[in-house]
Amino acid sequence: MNGLVMLAQQFIGLMDPMVLLILLLSTLLGVIIGALPGLSATMGIALLTGLTYKFPLDYTFAILMGVYVGAIYGGSMSAILLNIPGTASAAATALEGHPLALQGKAETAIKVTRLASIIGTFIGVMALALIAPPLTSIALKFTSPEYFTLALFGVMICGSIVTSDIPLKGWIGGLIGLLIAQIGMDTLQGASRFDFGSNALMGGIEMVPAMIGFYAIPEVIKAFAKHDTDNVTVNELKDKSKEKISVVRLVCSKLRLVIQSALIGIGIGALPGVGEDVAAWVAYGAAKKTSKEPEKFGTGSYEGAIAPEVGNNAAIGGAMIPMLTLAVPGSPPAAVLLGALMIHNIRPGPMIMRDNPTFIYYIAALLFISVVALWIAGIILAKPMTKILKVPKVYLMPIVAALSIVGAYAINNRASDIVVCLVFGVFGYILDKMQYSPAPIVLGIILGNMIDENFRRSLIVSDGSLSIFVTRPISLVFLVIIAITIIRMIYKKKPAAQATAASATAASNEEE
Repeated sequence: MNGLVMLAQQFIGLMDPMVLLILLLSTLLGVIIGALPGLSATMGIALLTGLTYKFPLDYTFAILMGVYVGAIYGGSMSAILLNIPGTASAAATALEGHPLALQGKAETAIKVTRLASIIGTFIGVMALALIAPPLTSIALKFTSPEYFTLALFGVMICGSIVTSDIPLKGWIGGLIGLLIAQIGMDTLQGASRFDFGSNALMGGIEMVPAMIGFYAIPEVIKAFAKHDTDNVTVNELKDKSKEKISVVRLVCSKLRLVIQSALIGIGIGALPGVGEDVAAWVAYGAAKKTSKEPEKFGTGSYEGAIAPEVGNNAAIGGAMIPMLTLAVPGSPPAAVLLGALMIHNIRPGPMIMRDNPTFIYYIAALLFISVVALWIAGIILAKPMTKILKVPKVYLMPIVAALSIVGAYAINNRASDIVVCLVFGVFGYILDKMQYSPAPIVLGIILGNMIDENFRRSLIVSDGSLSIFVTRPISLVFLVIIAITIIRMIYKKKPAAQATAASATAASNEEE
């Protein structure tokens, strides 16, 4: 009950007309970012983190949360109208949304997914407000060994947020991030490390330039490398079907499905490193299994459109739970948000309820208001989006490149940060060609100092004995979870590899 009271207090405190306007505009921007293939919620947050660094905190977080919520929903618009998911989390929506558009039901499909997204976000917000604060009760039991093993667990989940099917690539990315984090002055002893005699590197690698470089610059390079100047064919938004459907009645009639998908989204979102796209697919699969009409899936099922949108939006609140309480992000966008919070001197983790007891409720209140902003943004952008989606990426990416440079420079007004952004951008493009995701690298950079400092502090306390990590219960639990995570990721891939090998053998035999 106290949690709901504090949520209401934060909600009332945000009733500033300027904050509300900014939240609406940022949600509009988020919907556009999410709808445009090639852009993403993660990229949008990364860009705006740099551009909003010197803004008041209320304005900054309103922008970041609005873009996050808007982008996750926006991906469904291009999925329905183009059959091209604007974000990975909308891939499942395309399976049903686009067939509905081909049947002349594009407008209804967009309205249904919009309402589903709003409901999913709302349920996720309530879960964040009610579940996150009690989890921080373990804060007083956390010391250096616990922080080290927690951060190590954060790096281990890098194996689950890769774009390829090889967890090793995620772990390599996390290790690269850890190495980058070691550049600069040692905070414990004051010694300079890996600066190669450069004064610019003595202060370490700034998070924002690195983040923008890894996420935005590779997309700019890829857009120009493909020479993507052709317009795409977008389905008309206006319904040609004579079928009259009450969207609210339709969604409300699927209440069991909505609750089921929301719980899946919250649960999967709260699993560190999994994210909204997995939540959408699991919710879609569960909907098909429990549906009374599973044969309609794949041909334009409203159930199949509702489930992933409820799931991926509920995962937003779910992803915030481990990010705020443990400093371990539940999704790639949450990983970027974690960096943004640290840049603004907000330290998520087990101690957040002691150091900043109202912050969790503040974020929950922002997300709650974003639900209303999402409804308005969806109505405003529904028809214009058919024209926006026709703009070739090659015309959009110069704007992204300019914003990247400005965002990298804005943090410290240093030209060296622009160099860092561009160098990491080229590096990120090369890694992308090798199917390495930027998310593990960014997570490694975020957690690098936490691992380094707390590992050495633990050894100082224990006189160099590693037994301190197994004699403390919480630390031991994290180590067991890490071991289980590694084993599951390794053995989970064996059946897939065996199946691939078997199919290759069969194909070879047929050729012979």
